[in-house]
Amino acid sequence: MIDVEKARAETPGTENVLHFNNAGAALMPGEVVDALKDHIDLEAEIGGYEAAAQTIDADAHTYDAIAGLINCKTTEVAFVENATVGWSGAFYGLANTFKSGDRILTARAEYSSNYIAYLQIAERTGIKIDVIPDDETGALSPSALENMIDDRVKLISITHVPTNGGLINPAVAVGKIANALGVPYLLDACQSVGQMPIDVAEIGCDMLSATGRKYLRGPRGTGFLYASSQIMEKFDPPVLDNHAAKWTGRNTYEIRGDAKRFENWENYTAGKIALGVAVDYATSWGLDNIFARNLHLATLFRDRLSQIPGVTLRDLGTSPGAIVTFT
Repeated sequence: MIDVEKARAETPGTENVLHFNNAGAALMPGEVVDALKDHIDLEAEIGGYEAAAQTIDADAHTYDAIAGLINCKTTEVAFVENATVGWSGAFYGLANTFKSGDRILTARAEYSSNYIAYLQIAERTGIKIDVIPDDETGALSPSALENMIDDRVKLISITHVPTNGGLINPAVAVGKIANALGVPYLLDACQSVGQMPIDVAEIGCDMLSATGRKYLRGPRGTGFLYASSQIMEKFDPPVLDNHAAKWTGRNTYEIRGDAKRFENWENYTAGKIALGVAVDYATSWGLDNIFARNLHLATLFRDRLSQIPGVTLRDLGTSPGAIVTFT
């Protein structure tokens, strides 16, 4: 399903290294590198604003490509510098609705930066942070989550695939519970987008953050936020400018009606265009095929590691993904 020789030939870095740090920043395909360089060269030749004006269609295509990748509307996509910026925009955009006694439910395998944000808002507002117990495999327990829901729960916020292991949390099961009870659902998909097929309609999340540099194999300094149109008006973005909002009068303004309310006017045009190319490249291989290849390699790696005396595998869950953790 994956022509490995073709994939390697299209990835310049494979001539120099055996690269195992794709969960951090993967090697970019040649066409992504070319898109990045071409736009930087254009900026050098005619100027940054002028280069952006000449590449409006390529810029716009990135939104279309991401929307197709995760099955959402183009108007529900914001381009951001990284997954943390996207996640923070969504979280802090909802934080103005929190009050003392409200609850946030999160997973044991939550990303540390996200938990720091919870703690900051807890200090400001008096909300309570409750951690959902795991099941016997180490994954988030949907039944435990369901038992924790009450009318004080204002947000379910979990990491799909943690940064430190192969665990894949049951994002779809969480979405069914959140949707049935009307609780906003924020999914950190930094390690899952590009590694496996992601369908926000199937998952049922209201917000999803992702990066370009990992499994999508895009440039560093790129990422995106999905924000569903159904929940858009609940957001009060933490930062506004004259791209995210319109100054309508001396003392009035109007926030954009689409996900670009989480962007600002100045952005990384070369990176945005190259991210669109990276998404197209991944889509051309097929996310099902990519995930199958990832699982094949990860399973092979774990099997061979398990045969080495003194090595202990650390990945949790019934069917771990492509990140392999061991001692």
